[in-house]
This record gives sequence, structure tokens and C-alpha cells, in this order.
Amino acid sequence: MLAGISLGYFMVLLDMTVLSVAEPDLAASLHTSVAGLQWATSGYTVTFAALLLSAGAVSDHYGDSRLFRAGIAVFAAASLLSALAPTLWVLVLLRAVMGVAAAACVPASMSLIARLYPEPAARARAIATWAATSGAAVAAGPIAGGALVNAAGWRAVFLVNVPIGLLVLALVVNRSGKHRSTVIIPGTSGDGPVRRIDWPAQLLAAVVLALATDTLIAAGARHWLHTGVAAAATAVALAAFLWLERRSTAPVLNRQLLRVGRVRAALLVGAAVNFALSGALFVLPLLLQRHLDPFRTGLAFLPLTVPFVANPPVTGRIVARVGPYGPIVAGLALMTGGGAVLATALFARAPYPWLALGLLMTGFGVSFALPALTSAIVTAAPQGTTGAAAGVLNAVRQSGAIVGVAVMGAAVASGAGWSLVIAAAVCALALAVFALAGRVRRAA
Repeated sequence: MLAGISLGYFMVLLDMTVLSVAEPDLAASLHTSVAGLQWATSGYTVTFAALLLSAGAVSDHYGDSRLFRAGIAVFAAASLLSALAPTLWVLVLLRAVMGVAAAACVPASMSLIARLYPEPAARARAIATWAATSGAAVAAGPIAGGALVNAAGWRAVFLVNVPIGLLVLALVVNRSGKHRSTVIIPGTSGDGPVRRIDWPAQLLAAVVLALATDTLIAAGARHWLHTGVAAAATAVALAAFLWLERRSTAPVLNRQLLRVGRVRAALLVGAAVNFALSGALFVLPLLLQRHLDPFRTGLAFLPLTVPFVANPPVTGRIVARVGPYGPIVAGLALMTGGGAVLATALFARAPYPWLALGLLMTGFGVSFALPALTSAIVTAAPQGTTGAAAGVLNAVRQSGAIVGVAVMGAAVASGAGWSLVIAAAVCALALAVFALAGRVRRAA
């Protein structure tokens, strides 16, 4: 059961990186521009990010095992249809469906683990196994994507999800086809009060995020009329969302949580890390595949992805000993420096070892910052809001990824080096804000 849950999480995260090295082949096949590629990437993360805000409550309402299995089934089916997509916008729509399915799977998988392992030590080991798949998925994504594209083109990166999804479903269902029994523990689905879902506000949150993404992509493509219309629509949708939130008895965004300065600083860090990481994963393959085939492009990303597998256990021990502040600051500093090295290498057209150095610094920066960030935001959250804090953090991280792809993708037209300058600047800003929040806390 744990293997199936972990493999499902692996599949969801793999899809966020496996497409990166397929971008040039996809663009040639579907005759699309950089803006089209941005939507092919962001279509998935827009729905994933927006629906993560309420996905935990949906899991409590409808049952974690039911929601997890439904999410995996829809994800696999949408992946199969994505492999057959005849046009870009059909692909974008199917990617959005995959994002909905992914948002259903992630909180449901955590709830399932909590029920399967009611004893704290066993649960901690199970969660460590589940979480370790995130590093493996990020590391495997570019290489697996490159191998699949070399073998059968971009459509293969979606076809691979079908057998994985079927295996997951087989692992989480027993031989008779019924869900294995689990033990209900207090505080999980099936026990205690269940938070109501404000569906109009939740859907408006998704619309706001989609329209804001459209505004950024249109501005990057210099389609100014489109940008103006999309920006006006974003403003109207945002006003409607805020109006609903003020009157809602079950707001999408936890107001008590967002009033805490350290929480806001931690959310900014999460957004900045994913901004830089996802933007780099979008921009750099477009450049590398001018000289390398897809598989060698995937191999070129190893300095970035290997630290995601090797470093989180080290970060965990550091956080346990000295707290999360130091690793987060170190991670942001490494990402700022890594972005600067990458930008300099691109401006100077330096050989690959310089790119590898920048990628390695960025990889270690991410693998220091993100594990520590989860601990930091849970610690800073007011009592009774830790679940909401985790959900908001994940949603903000994915929103940062969307903006990173849109902004850094748009900057490619002015020179790829400028994309990495922007990434370094965003990380430097997050470092300054987080460090200031830490000083204020110590002074208090």
C-alpha cells in the first residue's frame, strides 16, 4: 500500500519535470511558439496550485482512499489522451485536467499514510519514504524525458504515465478489488469536524490564477491588446474573489495564518524557490537542445537534480539540530549565486563546466531551502492551522512556478542570460525579506 501511494506521488511530481526536455520536439510537432510552450507547462500547474488550497477538505469530505484512486485513474487517462492530442490547446486542456487529478492525489496520499500508520515512529518512517520520492522524481524527470523523446518523441512522456498509474491502482487495491482496511486515528478523515468547501471562491481562485498567467504570457509575447484585456479580466476576477472571501464562513485562504509575518516571509521563500527552479527547467532546455539531443540534455541537468536526492537527509539533520533558519538562508544564498553564475556563463558563452557549477549551486540551494521551509512554516503557524499552512505553502510554491515559467520564458527574447538574472534577483529579494523577518523575531 505504501509503495503504491509513494509511486503515485512520484508520477505526479515526475510530470512537472519530464516535459522540460521535450519542449523543442513538442514545439516542432504542434507548430507552437514559446508562449504555447509556456501554456503547455503552466496548464498543469495552474489547476494544481489553485485546487491544493481546498484539496485537503475535499479528501475529508469524500474519503482519502476514494479520492486518491479517482485522482490516479483520471491522471492516467488524461495522460493517455495527452499523448494523442492533435493540437496545442487540446494538450493544454488535458494538462489542466491532470493538474486537477494531481491536486486530489497529494493530500489524500498524506491522509492515507496517517491512517495506515497510527504509531508516530512508523508514520514518520512512512512519510520519509513518501517524501523521498519527490527528490527521485525531480532527478529522474529530465533524464527519463530525454530518453523517451529520443526513442519516440514528446508523446512518449505522457504514455509512460499509463502503466505507472495502472500499477499504482493495483498496489492500493487488494485481490478482491476492495480497498484495504485502515485504522482511523483522531484528526484524520473519518473523525472530527470537516471543513466546509466554498466552491465558488475556490473556482474563482483558479480563474484568477489562470487569467494572471495569461496576462504574463501575453505580455512576454508583446501582444499588448491581449495583455490589456487579460489584465482587466484578472482585476475583475480578483475583486470578485476577495468579495466572496470576506463574506465566506469557509474562506479559501486562512486569514489567521496570513496575519503572521514569519508565515508570509516563508511563503515568499517558497514562491521564490519554485520561481527560479521551474523557470530554469523551462528556459535551459530550449538553449541546450541547440547543441545536444534530448537525452544528453537530460544528463546535463544532473548537477541540478542529484542534490535533490542526496542532500535532504543532511538538511533534515541540520534542521533537527539548529532549526530551519540557517538552511533556508544558506539555500537562498546558493540559489542567488547559482543564478548569477548561470547568467554570467550564458552571457559569456562559457563552456559547460560553468553551467554545471551554476546548476550544482542551484540544486544544493533548493535541497537546503525546501525541506527546512516546511519545518519553518509549520513552526510559525498558529495552533490549529498547520494543515492549512502546508496546503497554502504547496499552493504558493506552484504559483511561483507558474510565474517563473511565464516571466523567465518571456525574458528569453531579450537573451537567455537575463532570465537567470531575474531568477537570481528574486532569490536575493526573498533572502533579504526572510533574513529581516528572522531578525525581527529575535528582537521580539
